[in-house]
Amino acid sequence: MAIDWTEIYKKYKGLWVALKDDEVTVISSGKTAKNAWEQAIEKGFKKPILMNVPKKLTYFVGGTY
Repeated sequence: MAIDWTEIYKKYKGLWVALKDDEVTVISSGKTAKNAWEQAIEKGFKKPILMNVPKKLTYFVGGTY
């Protein structure tokens, strides 16, 4: 099943986010992965998922020939 991160991108572009296990709920965010991680840990989450939200969306299409 595809995950829609459109709203996450709009709100957090250029930042690191810590996500819950559902991969769509943002726990915390920061300019660095360490900031996002530490804030999530302080909120009681033991293993947040870290993701860097790009500043600009780029597309890659390719394959092996």
